[in-house]
Amino acid sequence: MAPQDFSVVIATLNEAENVSRSIESAFRCNAGEVIVVDGGSGDSTVAIAKRSGAKVITSERGRGMQLRRGAERARGRMLLFLHADNWLDRECLTTACRLYDIQPDRDGFWGGFRQRIEADGMAYRMLEVGNAMRIRLRGIPFGDQAIFVQRSLYDIVGGVQPLPLMEDVVLAQCLRRHRWPTLVDATVHVDPRRWQRCGVIRQTVRNWGIQTAHCLGISEGRLSQWYR
Repeated sequence: MAPQDFSVVIATLNEAENVSRSIESAFRCNAGEVIVVDGGSGDSTVAIAKRSGAKVITSERGRGMQLRRGAERARGRMLLFLHADNWLDRECLTTACRLYDIQPDRDGFWGGFRQRIEADGMAYRMLEVGNAMRIRLRGIPFGDQAIFVQRSLYDIVGGVQPLPLMEDVVLAQCLRRHRWPTLVDATVHVDPRRWQRCGVIRQTVRNWGIQTAHCLGISEGRLSQWYR
């Protein structure tokens, strides 16, 4: 496995300020291709993505649908789903490939990366530790941990579902039934805007509430309305 075997898929909606950084980080990692799936941006997101070297397609709005469409167009043996306001350290794909090469069983390799939330404060460092533990203990990486998955396993579980919310959790739950995820010791950088807008405690409690409601069977459509 080599970094060139990775197809990086990015869903966008009015991400003109962030998308070039995300795309360029994937190319610095030597990804084989970057696919931006736009959900109808009203700003210059599409033009910037094209200038940055990404393949750009359009889709019905909704991250689940957009990521699914991007995966359908991807050619790589590995898929990596990167949020538009996240960016990869240069060694991310190399480190993932190194871990893949030492696996006794390479079928169905998948997982996520350690985070660095780009803000100062102990609360953010605690979030980073907790999110890494979620992969190790619960086997559930979230989308802002840059979920990657071997294409063969992705196809077996039916891919990203076209959901309005929780598409990353649903995908991780399906993948976990086949194999436990790998936490890659390389960094995906995360824009702190969600926590800064709502507050760290409020945003964290909000996320826990959404996850609990999802576990109790509340539909993704209703959860999406609550989240917004």
